[in-house]
Amino acid sequence: MLNNLPGKWDLEADVVAIGSGVGGLAAAITAHDLGASAIVLERAEQVGGVTALSMGEVWVAGNHHAAALGVEDSVESGFRYLKRLSMDYGSDLAILNLVAHAREALKYFEEKIGLRMEVIRSCPDYYYTVTNDAVAEGRMLECVPFPGETLGDWQPKTRLSPQMPYGLTHDDMFRGGGVANMMKWDFTLMGERLTRDERCLGPGLAAYFVKGALDRGIPLMIGANAEELIADGTRVVGVRVTQDGKELFVKAGKGVLVAVSSYEQNQNLNKTLSRQLEQGTMLFSGINGANFRLAGPLGARIASVPDITSLGITIPGEEDEEGQQLWRSALPVIGQPHTIVVNRAGKRFGNEAFYRSFYYTIDVIDGASQTHPNYPCWVVIDSQVLEKYPFASLTPGMDWPEGLGAKGDTLAELANKIGVDARGFEETVARFNVHAAQGEDPDFGRGTQPWSVWMCGDPLHKPNGNLGPLVKAPFYAVELQRMGGTAIPASGLMTDLHNRVVGWDDQPIEGLYAAGNSTARMETGAVMQSGISNGRGMTGGWLAARHACGDASDLLEREVARLGV
Repeated sequence: MLNNLPGKWDLEADVVAIGSGVGGLAAAITAHDLGASAIVLERAEQVGGVTALSMGEVWVAGNHHAAALGVEDSVESGFRYLKRLSMDYGSDLAILNLVAHAREALKYFEEKIGLRMEVIRSCPDYYYTVTNDAVAEGRMLECVPFPGETLGDWQPKTRLSPQMPYGLTHDDMFRGGGVANMMKWDFTLMGERLTRDERCLGPGLAAYFVKGALDRGIPLMIGANAEELIADGTRVVGVRVTQDGKELFVKAGKGVLVAVSSYEQNQNLNKTLSRQLEQGTMLFSGINGANFRLAGPLGARIASVPDITSLGITIPGEEDEEGQQLWRSALPVIGQPHTIVVNRAGKRFGNEAFYRSFYYTIDVIDGASQTHPNYPCWVVIDSQVLEKYPFASLTPGMDWPEGLGAKGDTLAELANKIGVDARGFEETVARFNVHAAQGEDPDFGRGTQPWSVWMCGDPLHKPNGNLGPLVKAPFYAVELQRMGGTAIPASGLMTDLHNRVVGWDDQPIEGLYAAGNSTARMETGAVMQSGISNGRGMTGGWLAARHACGDASDLLEREVARLGV
């Protein structure tokens, strides 16, 4: 191990958390509650991390909120659900470690920091009806709106989201008919919440943890970039930091936690670790692989699980807070009625309403031609969509922006404008329309999974909330672009069951921990399920701090013995 001790230390704490998302904050709070001191280092000028950019969902199997509603669920069922869908790319022990501890971590933070969570009603697991261990509701939780004014001076320094409607809860949105029926939402309520700065979704979840740290007097150092981990030849003992042009050495008496999310802004790592070509992102610029840069020189092991390319849409003229092009997920758009996605041959190639299936098809390679036959691809809509549904940031009744995709009075005209095979395209639409009018998709099963209707369909549209024919001219097409997975990476640092980073010899690197999207997804393998990223961040930070402070949980050992895993 390296021995790069500085001549002196400028700051000192027992636990130093790098990153101010839910993982880093959970660790700092837990360490403080165990009698240790903690510091949080954040390279950006705002705290909250990627947690604040998320939908704020937390997936917890067998949680007490679901039990209070009479939902039958258990650790065993949650474990079987993830194990089956991981396709053995994950680790049984890691899966059980997450499922068993997530509900304990949840209760801990509810009791200790006043985190207020509730069940997202009628929100099913992704694979509900596919596996008996999926539930119709209960595992997906969200926070009760957080009063932003209680953050005091940190109110403007706690991150919000430019993409998420954080003035409403999931229940508020879906009570009005879901994402497809945005115009039926209670905008009066949204306006009142935004005026009072009551934060929902990811901004609300992050704010609860920021407030928990502030209440404990935990220093939150913003603009503090972790440049290098410091070791004494046997363990990690601190961090070299730059802040305001000055170099600082921060000593860690019990451990350093790396919770800096992933590498989505680093195109080289996207290509070499996720096998994804040039892509856009909804994330701010700091999410560029600092977890590997910091832990790599210490011999940290990296692991990967199957990844998929997400798809996004950009509207001309829209920018994020850093002045970069604002990206929006295609997920809420492509599963709506009167919408399809086609490739260059003018053919559909998957279930547009279930991204876990559809996005895998984007990176399929035709070995004979050495091409991606399904990329590029285009989302195609008819005029009914613009009359009834939101399209990215466009709402019903808005004019189609200049420079956004193409418009055609006929399908053939549209096909020629975007460069797809016109005959194949017309045949695809004709076949789709016949079945969509009957609420069926015999080719790809679109609209058969309850989650698809809940997430991107129109539950008020009959006979199927995800299907409607494309019949009303003019027609529109927008080329979809590769977009990152909102910091949910294919690759990360390998950790043990206490969230210690391990080396290539599978032995823990003493004094070094990691949590959240900085770690390899051994808890999920080939599956992604909304809410797990926030759940694993919260749980991983809690576990890491407990171990660093000498209070390691023995719950996993008891669950292993009970279940025979």
